[in-house]
Amino acid sequence: MEERNKRVLVGMSGGIDSTATCLMLQEQGYEIVGVTMRVWGDEPQDARELAERMGIEHYVADERIPFKETIVKNFIDEYKQGRTPNPCVMCNPLFKFRVLTEWADKLNCAWVATGHYSRLEEKNGNIYIVAGDDDKKDQSYFLWRLGQDVLKRCIFPLGDYTKVKVREYLAEKGYEAKSKEGESMEVCFIKGDYRDFLREQCPELDSEIGPGWFVNSEGVKLGKHKGAPYYTIGQRKGLEIALGKPAYVLKINPQKNTVMLGDADQLETEYMLAEQDKIVDERELFGCENLTVRIRYRSRPIPCRVKRLEDGHLLVRFLETASAIAPGQSAVFYDGRRVLGGAFIASQRGIGLVIIENEEL
Repeated sequence: MEERNKRVLVGMSGGIDSTATCLMLQEQGYEIVGVTMRVWGDEPQDARELAERMGIEHYVADERIPFKETIVKNFIDEYKQGRTPNPCVMCNPLFKFRVLTEWADKLNCAWVATGHYSRLEEKNGNIYIVAGDDDKKDQSYFLWRLGQDVLKRCIFPLGDYTKVKVREYLAEKGYEAKSKEGESMEVCFIKGDYRDFLREQCPELDSEIGPGWFVNSEGVKLGKHKGAPYYTIGQRKGLEIALGKPAYVLKINPQKNTVMLGDADQLETEYMLAEQDKIVDERELFGCENLTVRIRYRSRPIPCRVKRLEDGHLLVRFLETASAIAPGQSAVFYDGRRVLGGAFIASQRGIGLVIIENEEL
């Protein structure tokens, strides 16, 4: 390998997974350069110390201001609009992999590596994301928005490992204390309940929006709620309303500040609309006989069919029952374990007419 092809830039959080990634790639003969992206919280002292111990170059990319102005703002705005955001899906293309590839270019690195539990596979000249071997840790769901230009430079060493095996590997390499550390938070900038975070970051939220009405599917008022941004589709716990039976959030109307409640079976649906898709090969997606879709992280893959509508939306027909379709979340399409693409779940308003017009799907 020429010098540039031997250099790989690793996104170093200082946690278990990125530490294992560095060590594995070192063993494979790569020259490692570590970059820690600081988007929230304290100075990344753990990552600095680990880099020094491993004898690798290390840099800190301070992205706190643009991260807050983009990812955190989007997170808050989505809840205000009655949607359920997934900040990791937004962050990966807009921040994490953009920053890492920019630093890779600056530091003469051909490759970019992270500790994601996913694999990559080439087919017909395209690079596909493939679910990692550890079903409990697989992170392919979060990566669907990455483009081919980025994926062609990526290395995911942990795709063939389970978390247990990664911990064992670290212990064997002399990093026993690190191997016993706890899991990192799913959303890096939130500790505890997201509602507290919304209030902290947006103190005017309660005065701007304030309490509203819980209603049933006929529009009958059932009682007061604390404000539409504090609820998500499918939510059952924490509603603080007694109806004599379990109640679930069916719909959120941010314009009227109403939250519709109902029974679990009212959450079930055969269709959904999705938007802002990114698909590797549309012919493959629309023609895939074994197509499945995940509608939230760690949800079961649901067999489906997909059609492109004239307005650009995707109409997804579920071949098994789906429940709690939450606008703002990602719909990620798979052929087996291979990701064919993804889209954001759209507002389902008007879907009844769309279904009638597309009964052949």
